[in-house]
Amino acid sequence: MKSEKHHLYVGVFGRRNAGKSSVVNLLAGQDVAIVSAMPGTTTDPVRKRMELFGVGAVTLIDTAGVDDEGVLGQLRTAKSRQIVEEIDVAIVVMTDNRISVFEERLMASFREGGIPFFVLHNKADREKATAETRALIMGKYAAPVIDFVALPAADRDVAVRTVGEALQAVLPSSVARRPSLLEGLMQAGDIVLLVTPIDSEAPEGRLILPQVQTIRDVLDNHGVAVVVRETEVAAFLQSASKPPALVVTDSQLFGSIEKMIPRSIPLTGFSILLARYKGDFERYLKGTPAISRLRTGDRVLIMESCTHQNTCEDIGRVKIPTLLRKFIGHPLEIEILPGLSPLPDEVSVYSLVIQCGACMITARQLHNRLRPFIAAGVPVTNYGMAIAYMQGIYDRAVACIL
Repeated sequence: MKSEKHHLYVGVFGRRNAGKSSVVNLLAGQDVAIVSAMPGTTTDPVRKRMELFGVGAVTLIDTAGVDDEGVLGQLRTAKSRQIVEEIDVAIVVMTDNRISVFEERLMASFREGGIPFFVLHNKADREKATAETRALIMGKYAAPVIDFVALPAADRDVAVRTVGEALQAVLPSSVARRPSLLEGLMQAGDIVLLVTPIDSEAPEGRLILPQVQTIRDVLDNHGVAVVVRETEVAAFLQSASKPPALVVTDSQLFGSIEKMIPRSIPLTGFSILLARYKGDFERYLKGTPAISRLRTGDRVLIMESCTHQNTCEDIGRVKIPTLLRKFIGHPLEIEILPGLSPLPDEVSVYSLVIQCGACMITARQLHNRLRPFIAAGVPVTNYGMAIAYMQGIYDRAVACIL
């Protein structure tokens, strides 16, 4: 089974007026970022999703100038630094062969953080990158320098191809390609049964992102995706001409769906697929059994990675805390960390971290948020794996992807 290119997050960095927004607008083919001769025009990061030749889906993130000044400037540059936590690759935009302390800091931070990057020497119609500039950047940071002209009249096809080729050149294969969600779990022609509840937490008129991603993955792997609510599972199994090769369910339904699916059919959850796809799956496997070791008064941190309206059926705020207290049988201190809120100052006080599926954040963001807890020896797991464990079907739910 083939591996497919995953969505790349590309941060565009540089000093004010280096032309970062012009680069993003040229690549996007539209004015997604405001362009002005006034320094500091870009404030909050601006995102644009697009396709790049030879690369696939990318999200370009235009950032504020790293040389911004004043109190507001410091806030803007702080937001730019936060973007570094989520990107897969960086583009440093510079002009006039000017390698200031700001470019030096940028390139050094990317090199130290293991973020591949290259330099676009913009406004090359005015002054091209010199051999000295190229030699310095390549020798010190192992990054290529590409002359670029981000003017409205520039040839967009050439610009897109140039950046796409540069991305391909600097991206390691582990970043450029990621196994699909269903890697090794199905073959062409297989039926994959996806059990998707429609409750108060379901978005109006839509499916949640992990369900959509899994449907697409089945199609990409030339399979047959059958999507049903939990109330139609039994009827489908009785009428199907051949059994599904795999059943994927919402983790909240593990207890009931497990009873309907014969043991001969592999069963897992959307959240567990995401855990393998972008999470620290090995850490999750080791951390999940720590649920049984929780004691009275232990602190558990539940980490959401998106913002949504909470209801009485909320999985992170209601259902998992209820399951935990019932499973453990004694009081626990359970805290919720919503969205991308700052991590607690002291992480070692927690006995367990339960991370959501993280469908709304990048793999890099997820790993960066979990890293301090792992370094402190705190066990980590995710929603689906924790629910499967507490409902007694953990071994079955993870068996097919081990």
